[in-house]
Amino acid sequence: MAKSELTAVVEPKCQRLADELGYELVDVALDKEDTGKYLRIYIDKPEGVDLNDCERYHRAIQPQLESYDYDFLEISSPGIDRPLKKDKDFERAMGMEVELKLFKAIDGQKEFAGELVGYDKENVVLLIAGEEKTFARKAASLIKPVVDMDGIQDVDMGDTDEDMNVGDEIEIGEE
Repeated sequence: MAKSELTAVVEPKCQRLADELGYELVDVALDKEDTGKYLRIYIDKPEGVDLNDCERYHRAIQPQLESYDYDFLEISSPGIDRPLKKDKDFERAMGMEVELKLFKAIDGQKEFAGELVGYDKENVVLLIAGEEKTFARKAASLIKPVVDMDGIQDVDMGDTDEDMNVGDEIEIGEE
């Protein structure tokens, strides 16, 4: 599948379905790996997507994409550190700490982190050590939120490693 086919044909189909099902289409990518071509579709919604959302979208989009050349179809959430690409991504991240990676170094540095304090179609403005620095959006290879793992609460998964012993059987099924 050529990039033009992905952009002109596949993405619009994915967008239409996302709109119908109440999801935000975040990205569509075709990645070539050693094991084959992966068509990856990232969806989201304000409260986040779960496995059921991904399965629902997968079942609905797969028949529409059967004539295209890919080996594996993956539907997933973009994650909490989803890259900022669209204006609404930047709007959502205003005031947050973000990481910016450049294609080419500026003064010997390719990576910056700071508070996102502004953006427009051409530029991104970060507050770094009390100073505003402006970067061209097209010069950035990646802009994403910084995730503070200390601020994330632990999810109770039931038994912990300390409660389990090597050789213990784990039952998976409906209760």
